[in-house]
Amino acid sequence: MSEELLAIADEIYALTLAEFTPARDARAKALKGSDLAKAVKTLKKPSLAAWIVNVLVRRDPDQVDQVLTVGAALREAAAAMSGEQLRALTRQRRQVTAAVTQQARSLATESGVKVTQAVTDQVEATLTAAMLDQRCAQAVRSGLLVTAITTTGVDEVDLGGAVALPAALGFEASPVASPDPDSDSDPDAPAAGTRPDLHVVPDPEAEVKALAAAQEALDEAEEQVKGARQAYEETVSSQTELEARSMQLQAEIDELKRRLADREESADEVDDALGDAEDARTEAYAELEEATATRDAAAAEVERRTT
Repeated sequence: MSEELLAIADEIYALTLAEFTPARDARAKALKGSDLAKAVKTLKKPSLAAWIVNVLVRRDPDQVDQVLTVGAALREAAAAMSGEQLRALTRQRRQVTAAVTQQARSLATESGVKVTQAVTDQVEATLTAAMLDQRCAQAVRSGLLVTAITTTGVDEVDLGGAVALPAALGFEASPVASPDPDSDSDPDAPAAGTRPDLHVVPDPEAEVKALAAAQEALDEAEEQVKGARQAYEETVSSQTELEARSMQLQAEIDELKRRLADREESADEVDDALGDAEDARTEAYAELEEATATRDAAAAEVERRTT
């Protein structure tokens, strides 16, 4: 059943948010009476951020694959790199995720979906998590996300509620047709199907700075060099403290985003439950009318026979 369920989920999660619930319920109704019907009915509607990532995975799988490949390469190379190299790679990773996030936002806009900055941040956090963590990368590649995900790349991420099915990890979403390349899009975003330059880009001013530093070292006395070294060590210490504070603040921001996504998901679940309750009320009312009619007919018959 798992393969058939994955195939159905792949089809349903490729739809728009407005189409999701009706399509899911219709498919479950068509399979009524089977275990598969129950499983289909439990498929959760994705949050807006998760849906946008799912759209990106299906419409531009090559670029997503390349981003995930670069993320894997960065994870493998991190242990052997110096602090300066890691900072350069971190800056580039942020540039790449920001560019791909903007492209995902453009795809959503082309589908008529309004994307707020908060949702954009969740999309970027999800793509960043995919670059930092292999299991998060699998979750993204499945195209079956139901919530945005975040990670620092250190602690293991609980993906139990992040994907539609446990079997999603290792599953790859089916691609769909890309949008019209002539349509309006953000000029700063890479074109659909265009792979961004993801190799490590050196600082263009590095050589000039190095030459200036070398000339200064030649001109200065030993005491001046010692003073500069002491100042440098102080700035490194200050930078380390600021980086730790930045990571703490980012973790707090990610937690707030997660809570917001949870509230949005709860609201969607309540909406689905309300629809089911309305259907149940309509059926109960029809049964009440039928029972009332039967009772009135019986009462009329009794009255007729006693008069």
